[in-house]
Amino acid sequence: MKIPDKGRSRDDVMAELQGFGKEDLQTKGGRTWAYVYDSGREDVDKLAKEAYMTYLSQNALDPTVYPSTLKLEVALSRMAAAHLGGDENTVGNFTSGGTESCMLSVKTARDYARKHRPEIKEPEMVLPTTGHAAFHKAAHYFGIKKVLVPVDPVTFRADPVAMEKAITPNTVFMMASAVSYAHGVVDPIRELGQIALKHNILFHVDGCIGAFMLPYFKRLGADVPDFDFSVPGVTSMSMDWHKYAYCPKGSSVILYKNKSIRKHQLYACADWTGYTIINNTIQSSKSGGPMAATWAVLNFIGDDGYLEIARRTYEASKKIVAAIDQMEDVRVLGRPDLCLVAFASDTVNVFIVIDEMKKRGWYVQPQLAYPGSPENIHLSISAVSLGQADAMLKDLKECIAEAKKQGPPNFEAMGKEFAAIDPDKMTDEDFAGMLAMAGGVGGDLPAEMATINGLLNAMTPKLRERLLIEFLNEMFV
Repeated sequence: MKIPDKGRSRDDVMAELQGFGKEDLQTKGGRTWAYVYDSGREDVDKLAKEAYMTYLSQNALDPTVYPSTLKLEVALSRMAAAHLGGDENTVGNFTSGGTESCMLSVKTARDYARKHRPEIKEPEMVLPTTGHAAFHKAAHYFGIKKVLVPVDPVTFRADPVAMEKAITPNTVFMMASAVSYAHGVVDPIRELGQIALKHNILFHVDGCIGAFMLPYFKRLGADVPDFDFSVPGVTSMSMDWHKYAYCPKGSSVILYKNKSIRKHQLYACADWTGYTIINNTIQSSKSGGPMAATWAVLNFIGDDGYLEIARRTYEASKKIVAAIDQMEDVRVLGRPDLCLVAFASDTVNVFIVIDEMKKRGWYVQPQLAYPGSPENIHLSISAVSLGQADAMLKDLKECIAEAKKQGPPNFEAMGKEFAAIDPDKMTDEDFAGMLAMAGGVGGDLPAEMATINGLLNAMTPKLRERLLIEFLNEMFV
């Protein structure tokens, strides 16, 4: 494939481009319960696209050239700070998503320690096992040792006593979630904040998926624990606009308690022959489109509009959790504080349930087993979910019954086949054999994923990682 010798017509190009998406998950209609956050309002989507295109060509790399992007970024940071208990000293920056926000919090902690604790040569970060994978990625990229701490096996919240025991003289960073993606619960932020103050370490609250909606749930009567900058010890927070604020993808914010901490996030380079580089985030050149669209959506929906969206989401969440609690063969993991629900089973193969749901036009997300958390089905509930809840729950109950006919899984026996495999010694032939065993050939996946998910579930996390890297490397030819 190469650039065509002659340009094609607009209609021809657009027809093929639209055809690429025929197998994509549906982004509208409420039948996709992961990856997609749907306000249910067409006027919001239309405005977001219009605002995005208005600022598509503005480059937020240099605010002296495009001061409009500076105005937008400052306005969005101030909105976020006000929403999350910040004060006049709270500062922040717009980022491309939760992963960039989380990674910046770790980079900042590393460089803050280099300045204020230069005796530390091998920095460490403490995080609960429910902490988002973005923090693992940050540890890998920035050369920081990650120290994983098990969470409470019933509530799935971080354990303050265990977290404190994991702190060493090399610890420069600690994080917790509000809420955790996997189980939708708020960690004990107030207790952890006291630990951070006691040991003089930076403490980040990952609110990427939960921090925007939690204040609204609290106003609606939910028992939401304290989690934001009002809690002593919290030094930074992340929050995605493109999740429950229903803004376009590529939209998040990283906030710091003050500028003296945030300056360690910034990067400058004058040590080359070109123009002097100064970046406030990981990206350099970046379109102003996401910022403009986010600003437009927040102003268009407004606080009253978001409270109504939250009300529908809150009602859908309570309805779904209550219904799953009444179903045989499945159980909700923990007690979710937000609109993220995970449920597991000891008697049916949840991966078969997921495949059966897909046959009926629903996408629900698989989550593999990890010490302390069994394999489960994950639901991200949005405002549009309320209108689909009854239909989804009816099909879910029937799909559980269908999976039960096939009997309980035997992942433990499957796991013994992989126990002796060293991921670092895995050959191309090993990979090809595993893929064939699962029914995938040549980088393609089967229509039904239960076998592949079952195999991955039986593996150690390190073997999973290696296998997935090999597979993804084959996909992108």
